[in-house]
Amino acid sequence: MSFVITTPLYYVNDKPHLGSVYTTIICDAIARYKRLLGEDVIFITGVDEHGLKIQRTANEKGIEPKTYCNEISEIFKINWKNWDISFDKFIRTSSNNHELVVREFYEKVKRSDDIYMGVQKGWYCVGCEEFKDNPEDSPTYKCPIHQKNLEWKNEENLFFRLSKYQEQIEKMINEPSFIEPIERRNEIINFVSRGLKDFSISRTNISWGIPVPGHDNHTFYVWFDALLGYVSAISCNATDNLLENSINGGWPADMHLIGKDILRFHAVYWPAMLISAGMRVPKKVLGHGFLTREGQKMGKTLGNVLDPDLLLSKYGNDPVRWYLIKDISLGNDGDFQDRRFVDIINNDLANTIGNLLNRTSSMSRKWFDNKVPNNEKVSKENKLENYAKITVENYIHKFNIYKLDLAANEVLSLAINTNLYLNDNQPWLLIKEKNKLPFVKEIIYNVLESTRIIGLLLLPLLPDLSSKINEQLGSIYKKEVPWEQQLNWGLLVSNSNLPKPNPIINKLEYE
Repeated sequence: MSFVITTPLYYVNDKPHLGSVYTTIICDAIARYKRLLGEDVIFITGVDEHGLKIQRTANEKGIEPKTYCNEISEIFKINWKNWDISFDKFIRTSSNNHELVVREFYEKVKRSDDIYMGVQKGWYCVGCEEFKDNPEDSPTYKCPIHQKNLEWKNEENLFFRLSKYQEQIEKMINEPSFIEPIERRNEIINFVSRGLKDFSISRTNISWGIPVPGHDNHTFYVWFDALLGYVSAISCNATDNLLENSINGGWPADMHLIGKDILRFHAVYWPAMLISAGMRVPKKVLGHGFLTREGQKMGKTLGNVLDPDLLLSKYGNDPVRWYLIKDISLGNDGDFQDRRFVDIINNDLANTIGNLLNRTSSMSRKWFDNKVPNNEKVSKENKLENYAKITVENYIHKFNIYKLDLAANEVLSLAINTNLYLNDNQPWLLIKEKNKLPFVKEIIYNVLESTRIIGLLLLPLLPDLSSKINEQLGSIYKKEVPWEQQLNWGLLVSNSNLPKPNPIINKLEYE
């Protein structure tokens, strides 16, 4: 069995923003964690390339939509490589394989008698690629998200019988594990309780899209097409029977991690389409919150948009990952505060973890011939060992329920308590007394061993920093040995060489 996790398929109207970087980093951390547990992971990301918005954007630039999509899609791929994202599949909805999956899927839905021709009237947001339900609430007829004028549409479209699946969707969304967090689940329950309405799955007069078989001038609605990217990604390397290959190759997805603004599509429309096609629904849809900056919504007009490329080049991967994972509770809105960012990185990574490793390694090298000391085990009780064992248990529990911020805090807590243990025992004073040497060896070994475990726990969260910690201990993570087994206490080899310490992370300066 595979563990399949997906980011949204990002719309190629622009390069990645901080919100898309956040989603992808969270998915990456979960994917890395599942791999460490020995699971066969399929981590899917990619781009959604069709629709009116892309067609217009390309026209404004005087280029073909395909050319425009090629450029932006490549930017996404390069970005994820720069952020060290460990994706397994990158799907483009303009690919031939994806189009074949869409056609196969459409035929299945048709056989369920869930497609019919109707007339779609209403106010349409090109940015959302969506009809708005109650435009009368807004006298200016503007999209509340994009703050752009809505367009009146009155055209013949193909419709999907969503209303037919009212009872099945109600039952599914009331399962506590299907939609998280509970606030998002309640929003969807409220939406569905008002009664599901059939929705159009085709558009006319839009050339940039997948043509609907048997219907001239109709292309598939961008959301009908894009959601299937999660399926087509699994079989993107196959040459035939693509839908069957996807089903056999890992579908259904274990988790869709998305922004809360597209929850309705993933938690209602998408499952209904899958049921109609005789396919299994995703196991979980997790809708995370929005990112603000210094308490304000980010926007070009406010001039407060954070460019993730600049963040990466200025601070590096690990500081940004740590802040986004540890300081934002997954599912809630998050706020990027410059001062808080600098303080958290300096306090957590540089002072608490980095300094712990540096000073203990230096003492051990100085007193024990550049080596890890023997573990003398002279104390009746090893409080640090007990704390480390509890930390590992708590960390695994928190990660298993996707409380990544709490898992990160478990690692930090172990580092804080290891520092307290070191300061309380004061080996720099004990080393002056010859009869205390066994105690000094025990203290230093315990601290180095605790730091080794901290490094291993950081592996899915901060892979680069984790590697630096373990290299500095002369203790490389061994892929052939189960990761959970390597978290057992006492595996740091006595009398092994300790490399010369170097700072594993530099302190940041607040500007």
